[in-house]
Amino acid sequence: MKNDKWKMFTFFLTVFLPACSDIPSTTIITYDAEQTRPNILLIVVDDMGYSDLGSFGGEIPTPHLDQLANRGVRFSNFIASAACSPTRASLLTGVTPHKAGLGNLAEELAPNQLGQPGYEGELNQHVVTIATLLRDAGYHTYMTGKWHLGKSRESSPWSRGFERSFALLANASHFDDMRPAYSSDPDALALYQKDQHRLTSLPDNFSYSSQFFVDELQHYIDSADDYAPFFGMLAFTAPHWPIQAPDSSIAEFLGKYDVGYDAIAAERLGRLKTEGLIPANSGLAPRPPKGVPWNSLDSEQQMVETRAMEIYAAMIAEIDRNTGRLIDWLRAEDRLKNTVVIFMSDNGAEGHDLDETWPSDAFPKIRQVIDESFDFSYESMGRPSSYTFLGPNWAHALAPAFNLHKGFASEGGLRTAAFMYSENEFDSATISDRLITPEDLAATILELAAVRHPGNNYRGKVVEPITGISILSGLQSSESEQRRVHINETIGKISVRKGDWKMTRMPAPYGNGDWRLFNLRQDLSETHDLAETHPHKVTRLIAEWEKYVETNGVILPDWLSGY
Repeated sequence: MKNDKWKMFTFFLTVFLPACSDIPSTTIITYDAEQTRPNILLIVVDDMGYSDLGSFGGEIPTPHLDQLANRGVRFSNFIASAACSPTRASLLTGVTPHKAGLGNLAEELAPNQLGQPGYEGELNQHVVTIATLLRDAGYHTYMTGKWHLGKSRESSPWSRGFERSFALLANASHFDDMRPAYSSDPDALALYQKDQHRLTSLPDNFSYSSQFFVDELQHYIDSADDYAPFFGMLAFTAPHWPIQAPDSSIAEFLGKYDVGYDAIAAERLGRLKTEGLIPANSGLAPRPPKGVPWNSLDSEQQMVETRAMEIYAAMIAEIDRNTGRLIDWLRAEDRLKNTVVIFMSDNGAEGHDLDETWPSDAFPKIRQVIDESFDFSYESMGRPSSYTFLGPNWAHALAPAFNLHKGFASEGGLRTAAFMYSENEFDSATISDRLITPEDLAATILELAAVRHPGNNYRGKVVEPITGISILSGLQSSESEQRRVHINETIGKISVRKGDWKMTRMPAPYGNGDWRLFNLRQDLSETHDLAETHPHKVTRLIAEWEKYVETNGVILPDWLSGY
């Protein structure tokens, strides 16, 4: 991409100046008939910890992603939903998940939510995806990896704008055995779909999820017989449970975590501060309720915990290694210079364990199948027959400044690593601490492609208008940033954010149902409840929440599975 054809440097310089700047961005991308629209590569990882990448304070070698992040714009305040499906719904539509059909995960729908608008458990027909709009505008649209936005043909990638796709519709083993991550049928196969066809076996070149999804996406891009730009969504299933990795990758990390999770948490916290990704006054977040000090474990327990993290680190390394293959190929094909890369995790690190995730009184048959079908021995950890979780102790170490983890409305569940990169358009690392959401990325992708959202009508059908704000031309000034309200509700857990102030409400057994108030600039770990000393803030934020409930048709669940 030539600078005289696409002045990306200009709007990056304007948009991503340090947060102390009060100058709003006003640059809007326009193209004429002779100009080249960029390729867009959207990389989504599943349940990754905030500090897993080296560029975000981690010790896991991730050189390929770090090169992109360090030459691009790192988002230190990217806020997703607390679980995967709602985040992905917003990312692909630019609207709140309560409008897109994922007001709750399909697996977590409560009796009072079943059949209600916004709780279809899949992308509903009231939204249009950015893939559809880009395809209409002449882009090739490709998707490989995790979908989790519906199991029906009507809600599949093939029906929602992707001309080519290889999708895992719900979580499964990372190997080629096609074992579902959860099912009440011991003989069930994982739900893979290629384009419009459901699969009963996987291709011969499928050896590990991260490897295959990159291979397949590269094949789609390479198969195009014209010069149209592409939008490629690479949706890794890693590092989602069951945590598994090739033996050779695990071997690279043997012994690297013998120091334990408390030591790793302290080291990562220090590097996050040094990188400028969290405030210098940030301390370690409270240990999760089910977490325990490393030195309280016996030698066998430490051995199991260490192996779990070795496997997890191998999964992150595999994401980096395979992404690097794709980036190197794009560069060799002279395509990277005209490609914008966007990277994000769909929620915080996973800290639940097996007992929490499937309590026996909620999913007894699924739990029975898991117990009878998988190998829980130490020797099998990380291999195809295994079923291993990372657990709350390591989840705390992966985001040491944030409270709790995936599934919660605290920063540990919502704040994730994300960055944006474009080759040769800016030459120094930048960190933006603006609040950015998946909806904003949807709006950004459309603006990158010079595609307008149709508003509330698409081809004669009423659809939800986009609510995300493009970070290219619509990023707010510091003053308006303080006025922006962001609300998140997942599985009955609520956060209301306005500027530095954040209010949360957690139902039992995670809390007492009371509103708690925090100032994130002073208390990133959400330790000091200020609700009693700032009642006026609580009142105002409750009013914002009530307005959101009415506008978006929120139905709080009357039943919680335990997640």
